[in-house]
Amino acid sequence: DEALQTLLGSGVVCLLELLEPGLATPSKLREILKVLQSRESLLLSKESRTLLFELLRPKEAEILALILQVPNCNNIYEGLKNAKIPRGSEQERALFDFFESIVPRNEKSIDVPSSERTVPKYSLFTHQRRAALQVKECLAREPKRVLLHLPTGSGKTRVAINIVADRLRSCEPSLIVWLAYSEELCEQAVVEFQRAWEYLGDRPTNIYRFWGNHDLELDDTVRDGIVVAGLSKMYNRLKRSIQFINELGSRCSLVIIDEAHQAIAKTYKLVLDVLVEPYQHRTLLGLTATPGRTWADISADTELAQFFARKKVTLEVPGYDNPIDYLVCEQYLARVKYRSLFYESGLDLSEIDLKRIEEELEVPQTIFNRLAEDERRNLRIILEIEELAKRHRRILVFAISVEHSKLLASVLQVRGWQANTITANTGSSERERIIASFKDNNPKTKIICNYGVLTTGFDAPQTSAALIARPTKSLVLYSQMVGRAIRGVKAGGNETAEIVTVVDRELPGFGSVAEAFTNWEDVWSKN
Repeated sequence: DEALQTLLGSGVVCLLELLEPGLATPSKLREILKVLQSRESLLLSKESRTLLFELLRPKEAEILALILQVPNCNNIYEGLKNAKIPRGSEQERALFDFFESIVPRNEKSIDVPSSERTVPKYSLFTHQRRAALQVKECLAREPKRVLLHLPTGSGKTRVAINIVADRLRSCEPSLIVWLAYSEELCEQAVVEFQRAWEYLGDRPTNIYRFWGNHDLELDDTVRDGIVVAGLSKMYNRLKRSIQFINELGSRCSLVIIDEAHQAIAKTYKLVLDVLVEPYQHRTLLGLTATPGRTWADISADTELAQFFARKKVTLEVPGYDNPIDYLVCEQYLARVKYRSLFYESGLDLSEIDLKRIEEELEVPQTIFNRLAEDERRNLRIILEIEELAKRHRRILVFAISVEHSKLLASVLQVRGWQANTITANTGSSERERIIASFKDNNPKTKIICNYGVLTTGFDAPQTSAALIARPTKSLVLYSQMVGRAIRGVKAGGNETAEIVTVVDRELPGFGSVAEAFTNWEDVWSKN
């Protein structure tokens, strides 16, 4: 029983006993452990296989010690615990044979080339064409920089790729630099450009990846196409040598920064300044669904507006006070029902806590940790997810921490739901498997609990519900979380969607994306 609690987590067992004591039996816990972790993964992990060793009968332990050639010692179990079993070794094969399992093959990373050629396909909706035209007009006038502000789900990436294609066709050769802060967003830009160029291209051209393990050497052939670069990769190269960034800037005709509300962050702004400022005719396009840095820090928001010369292109739809209303009416976005799940957490915040919440850009992690351990709060969340599952087939849950995401997914699994967890600790192949399953056409309800990884660069249009369990002071982050679940029918999504936000009365929160869309207008309109 202790081993089961260790492998599953004591929080899972405690919460199950509160929900329904009969679910926390050893036999049931064994069943859920086998669902969440394969026997192979238990054997590959030193921590979990040590627990398994301790459960062996003495005779079994002696046989396994002999097979693994464990040196003679007074304590067989201690010897097994300290045995070295390298990946791919004979000892590993012998271990798996003893437990009647097959050694899984070593995962091999897919080698994606750093240079590809693609040939001509693409279309824009009316509101997207209007926005693209306005952007091009702004980039033709000094100071040749502008921010494209379109709501999540309305196709800002598609509009930007169309502008990229126009630039490549009108100027040959031409080099475009596309900057993004995450690998997911970088690869998303590459895939979107490939799709578009099949329709819009007028010649074979090049794609250069410059993030993660991909590198780029600026030889004489790198003159035409698109360089998709990670901001951290660019910053690290800049620290080593400013010459590389200067040379890249001298060759490119257009710089695009995705999630541009981060453009004035110290490291990102330095990269942009070196790429753009020295070159009089260089153009800069920012993309964002939230044209502000914060919710309440007017100075940071003003700095962002000034960085883009207070030039911002957004949806202009006659007859609608808010462009979101138009996108919903035309079914580009779903009709969203926003609900708040109010909760009296009883945090008993000290004066220091209150001051930190007021002064810091985000709720302190110490407060997050206290919320994640609140069993009554977790019960409310579990029951609310189960209510959503009665009406929706694809549900995203935004948890407070890695452990919180795992806890929620585990309990949902035990209670019969197909739930998984994705965090920064999830391996790439496992993440791809979970997301592919989530996106498939299986009508069964599927739930992904996540922490910190699915707010951007995640595209699953059939998602129709989200539960936001983490408090946030960031209107940007809140908008990104909501945006994962509000794609409309014309964007491959749903007619309706449902967003449930857990509102801890002691902490800040937000209401809807429509409110968020107009939050920063006064900052951009100032002279």
